[in-house]
Amino acid sequence: MTVLDASAVLALIHGEPGADLVAENLPGALICTVNLAEVVGKLVDVDVDPRRLRDLLVTAGVAIEPLLAEDAVLAGTLRSLPGGRALSLGDRCCLALTVRTDSAEVLTADHVWADLDLPVRVRLLR
Repeated sequence: MTVLDASAVLALIHGEPGADLVAENLPGALICTVNLAEVVGKLVDVDVDPRRLRDLLVTAGVAIEPLLAEDAVLAGTLRSLPGGRALSLGDRCCLALTVRTDSAEVLTADHVWADLDLPVRVRLLR
């Protein structure tokens, strides 16, 4: 099972390098509601109507998972890792979902993640 970071979804939407790797992990991938909000915000920034995004993700087999209270605590705690302050709130929520999910890995374009001592497998898009 693969958890998608917002950067992975945006790469898929915009046909950026690594989009093929994201597509290979569909269906069956997960995205956190916080990262969904991040993707919607990025689409709004470039004047793309995000209203169909949720339906498109679900049709592609992506499950949208809520942020749970224990995820929020873990996301906050991740700031204490060496280099953890470089992670945004969305990054940390994505990682918290990955930790909660059995046998999960996270797919991202954010190279900072690869240098952190995280309890999950990080796969870089590019």
